[in-house]
Amino acid sequence: MTIAVTGASGQFGRATIDLLRQKNAPVVALARAPEKAADLGVPVRAADYDRPETLGPALAGIDTLLLVSGTAFGARLRQHRAVIEAASAAGVRWIVYTSLLRADSSPLSLALEHLETEQALAASGIAHTILRNGWYAENYTASIPGALAGGAFLGAAGEARISATARADYAAAAATVLTGEGHVGETYELAGDTAFTLTDLAAEISRQTGRDIPYRDLTEAEYAATLIGFGLPESAALAYASFDKAAAAGALYDDGRQLSRLIGRPTTPLAASVEAALAGALAKS
Repeated sequence: MTIAVTGASGQFGRATIDLLRQKNAPVVALARAPEKAADLGVPVRAADYDRPETLGPALAGIDTLLLVSGTAFGARLRQHRAVIEAASAAGVRWIVYTSLLRADSSPLSLALEHLETEQALAASGIAHTILRNGWYAENYTASIPGALAGGAFLGAAGEARISATARADYAAAAATVLTGEGHVGETYELAGDTAFTLTDLAAEISRQTGRDIPYRDLTEAEYAATLIGFGLPESAALAYASFDKAAAAGALYDDGRQLSRLIGRPTTPLAASVEAALAGALAKS
């Protein structure tokens, strides 16, 4: 059963392919720019969500497809439908899709496109499994260098409890499902075992660096303006600030522990994610 992974040159796709290789699964990498995936050690095919003519040839002979959600807000449903249609025409038997935690009830602006993609999969008639991934810890730890430079970790989530965990844990879930049995038709709500607040995150950064890095809570508008001041495009800044507001409403909290049960181990603790981010920042300095 040949498995294809879309978005193969991205961090999630790379991590999943590496784990599938460790399981000796036959894997094909699908990437918009194949040259960026040439180092993966598996066959690579060109597959661009925005160029439907590439999708049919990319999916020829594929039995199972990991459809990694696109990153273009507002365009993803169109992109995902193109992949699903191509998969149906190519005879793909099973699609595993990376959706969003509680996509059917989440206040996150991201949720609708994910839910509509789930509905498109259901309408396609192709066997499928939904991995509703929670937030990556890296979504926050990527801001550690800025927090160290500015002397505070900024956000607008208040004391929201956030069940984030390392991207590698979600990749492990994908690899487990793709190579396992009994997952067809299932929807998994995936999140870290232990929730943390941004105050907790700032305290862990402080502990590991020996510096006082407090969490400074801003209003949604203040946070968006701050991000724009840092050079983010206005649309991205407004989106990121809205994610924090949604977190304050509970969008990123989940205590079901389906992820750790699925991968057969505890999820990555916050301290380990901070340690990895600090090591990465040090290596780049």
